[in-house]
Amino acid sequence: MQPPRLSRRSRRKAGEKAVRARQERAKVKEQIASGEIFFFDLFKDERKSIARMKLMDLIQSVPGIGPNRAEIIFERTKISPSRRIGGVGHRQIELLRQEFLLIKASRQYGKLLVVSGPSGVGKSTITNRLRGDDRFWISISATTRAKRTGEVDGIDYHFVSEDKFNQMITENEFLEWAEFAGSKYGTPKKAVNEALQNGKNVILEIELNGARQVRKNTKTAILIFVEPPSWEELTNRLINRGTESEQSTQARLDRAKEELSASSEFDYVVINHQVEQSVAELVSLALR
Repeated sequence: MQPPRLSRRSRRKAGEKAVRARQERAKVKEQIASGEIFFFDLFKDERKSIARMKLMDLIQSVPGIGPNRAEIIFERTKISPSRRIGGVGHRQIELLRQEFLLIKASRQYGKLLVVSGPSGVGKSTITNRLRGDDRFWISISATTRAKRTGEVDGIDYHFVSEDKFNQMITENEFLEWAEFAGSKYGTPKKAVNEALQNGKNVILEIELNGARQVRKNTKTAILIFVEPPSWEELTNRLINRGTESEQSTQARLDRAKEELSASSEFDYVVINHQVEQSVAELVSLALR
């Protein structure tokens, strides 16, 4: 049996009702974003249009909560991302309150930004522009590779022996570590945590495997992938750098192809056409 067909007038009224509902939901999200109304007040709202709002849309309207933070909230509270406002129970509301209190408390901490991308893309040039900016702290990695001309221990890297690096691994002193082109690189955990607790936005400039480790172990980290304008530009940068042998340069190019294919694993992609623009994008991601 077919459902009854609506008259033209009924269809028009249904359409107008749907438009009003969308307008009401959009207005509510604007009010939450501006601080005009409080997030938890919406659970008392008796309008059907609000009751049918997706909780995911409502949470992401709150200042400081983007897709990544919202995903963490749903994972921790075990609430389905498809849940609508009208279907959220008292217990779940209390779980959400706890999460919001944690977020409020954590805002005194800085953000952890992981900057990665292939060799020669300009990661160091971008991050070095933020040295001296009180809002940021650039993590200094430990490495077993040899010091290059002009590099300073404790500023560019902490240059350590193979034995010392392995000891740090054994004692769990690294936030992440990886081996690349025959050398080991790692981020000392203690210094990063201290900077975050002091309210600094910490920038880790690390390779792909290290970024994957941070993503696995630190859910709140923001992963940013830096891409070259083109493959030809990346090749020219590595060759013209002149700091490594032909064999080492080719190894980095081979590795770059793998790294570029992994850009979709990151939260944001910055194409390094101009350093100033890339720096501005990085600052914007940290301060949003």
